[in-house]
Amino acid sequence: MNPANKRTLSIVFQLGGLVLAILFVTLILLLTGANPLDVFKNLIVGAFGSTNRVASILVVWVPLTLVTCGLLVTFTTGLWNIGIEGQITIGAIFSTGIIRIFMDTSVSPILVIILSVIAGIAGGAIWAVLVGLLKTYGGVNEIFGGLGLNFIATALNIGLIFGAWSREGVASMSGTQPFPEVYWLPNFRSYNFSWVSIAISVIGIVIIFLLLTGTHFGLRLKAVGKGMKSAHRLGIPPKKHMLLAFLICGCFAGLTGALQVVGVYHRLIPSISSGYGFLGLMVAMLISYKAIWIAPIAFFFAALNIGGIQLPIVLQLDSTLSGVLQGSLVLFILLMQGVKQRVLGKS
Repeated sequence: MNPANKRTLSIVFQLGGLVLAILFVTLILLLTGANPLDVFKNLIVGAFGSTNRVASILVVWVPLTLVTCGLLVTFTTGLWNIGIEGQITIGAIFSTGIIRIFMDTSVSPILVIILSVIAGIAGGAIWAVLVGLLKTYGGVNEIFGGLGLNFIATALNIGLIFGAWSREGVASMSGTQPFPEVYWLPNFRSYNFSWVSIAISVIGIVIIFLLLTGTHFGLRLKAVGKGMKSAHRLGIPPKKHMLLAFLICGCFAGLTGALQVVGVYHRLIPSISSGYGFLGLMVAMLISYKAIWIAPIAFFFAALNIGGIQLPIVLQLDSTLSGVLQGSLVLFILLMQGVKQRVLGKS
């Protein structure tokens, strides 16, 4: 089969996966007695019905984009960095800690923000490298090691919010004391997202795209992901590159946590990771680990998240229905990719 026909067939299979996902969700809606057209309409209205809702999509798009950038590196190396949720949390903790240290000093607020973001990156990197060390030298599968460190990060976060960093005389799940506005990233007009965060996310996409497609280091990561024994025979040390992959992914996760602190919540909250790490896993799988698709697919998933908020308000349906659509979309597109590989393999 010539390359043009292969590309056409590939697009047909991807569209087939999308259609199957929509049909699957439609069937679920019909079984629950809901009108599928009303649901899909409200998803669109809930996401794009006003400028504030579009701004909310961008608030979700930033962390989702950054974690997906990091996850592409570990996926390329054949690693499942499930511990990314904990790495986001630790990044947020480190970032908050720096602001608390310098908040009542004469240090420039801009410098404090920069230091807090750097601290967040460092925190995420440290937590990710711990998973890598457990994997490479302890023989602990990265899934189990990551999940264990997720629990520790969550416990540490809750402990600080209700313990050492708690509001004086207040026991609240809303988080620590909000920072003064001088320690916030500048918002775009009156919306709750920062143009700085958007710029950082775009730069992150460019870095990962160039890293994975235009460098020898990216080729080495791919070689390790294809087979550690083969990579070792080619003179590529697998353990070193696996640790570096975790380090890079942890940097992006820690950056995500820091931006959540200084750009969105302006304090440390219990659910600071907001599940973006796990959602990023789905985005990375859906784009087949191709960095060029990070921005649009992350935007689509963010729109589903925001649009789903409309469902319980208007139709009395659970907002997690958008998550069902996201999960089924990934499932059926991956399924169709498997079918495509069998068809192309036989052609």
